Amino acid sequence: MYSSLESRALASGTGGLLTIDLGALTANYRQLSVLAGNARTGAVVKADAYGLGAVRVSAALYAAGCRHFLVAQAREAFDLRPHLPADAALYVLNGLPEGSETACADQDIIPVLNSPRQVERWAETATARGRRLPAVAQFDTGMARLGLSPGETRRLAASPERLAALEIRFIMSHLACADTPDNAANGDQLARMREIMALFPGVPVSFANSGGIFIGDGFLQALTRPGIALYGGAPNDAGPNPMRPVVSLHVAVIQTRAVPAGTKIGYGGAYTAPHDLRLATLSAGYADGLPRVLSQHGAAWFGDIRLPIVGRISMDSLMLDISALPHDLPAGSFVELIGPHQPIDAIAADAGTISYEILTALGRRFYREYVGI
Repeated sequence: MYSSLESRALASGTGGLLTIDLGALTANYRQLSVLAGNARTGAVVKADAYGLGAVRVSAALYAAGCRHFLVAQAREAFDLRPHLPADAALYVLNGLPEGSETACADQDIIPVLNSPRQVERWAETATARGRRLPAVAQFDTGMARLGLSPGETRRLAASPERLAALEIRFIMSHLACADTPDNAANGDQLARMREIMALFPGVPVSFANSGGIFIGDGFLQALTRPGIALYGGAPNDAGPNPMRPVVSLHVAVIQTRAVPAGTKIGYGGAYTAPHDLRLATLSAGYADGLPRVLSQHGAAWFGDIRLPIVGRISMDSLMLDISALPHDLPAGSFVELIGPHQPIDAIAADAGTISYEILTALGRRFYREYVGI
């Protein structure tokens, strides 16, 4: 009745099976590395590798040749560093909270410096240790999020002594619109980046994120930083997704029932059965990362048949209209929420969001199985 994975999921006491294909992940990494040409290819593993497990994901990527790993927060770096080999560089994109510099230096963690204050604090740490410490300097080229402003950039370039205690591995900026390749903002940011490169001649550049890898050579530079494309999300909106899917999610049926026309379904009676229906209740809800906004919009799949979500998604359950099936779904049957019929970008579109949010929200109550290794 069940596959071996489904049986293990049920035996573990969970109602859902989240499968993470590390073989597809590393295939995506290799594909992106080919597209990057002579540039090195790093991996963004922040937010616990987009919710898929930074330790397991980073180990697979390291085995595939990756040596540059990027997280957002120092806390993430502290957790991941013991699991990375010594030759793996680990960067903190948000820079370091004040007071964490010593711990980062002790663990060979490399900050991305986003402000004059971060530059000053890291230089002071290097001076106190009597050796140059590695760093990445980030500059704002048009996103107004992180990085030194144009004025701060010019002042830093005019005072090279402020960087004398540091080993600047890369200068960096982040693309705001790389997921839309034809957006004029991409060219504007590249032009600004080239101006910054002229102020810091000879320093390697990291610029391209997932979408940037697909735009062109000027964005590739020395180090690319793919994130969502590694995990199977579409890197841009230019056409079919070229990446292999990494995640699938199947959720178990708790029970089924037949209801007559006019029945109010779910919280608030928000949905009324327009005719006699057969319903299946699934063991997953918004606490598991399935957005409540999918109510009345999203669906699951059983084989090739789409099963609409009806009623409001609850914290721990949701309901499907299974009337289109020629048979019932016994308790314990699994339906597809993410998979070949409904890729991660499709369920995100139904929720009015992006694949990043769906991935990072997938809950810890699902049974997780790593395959492809």
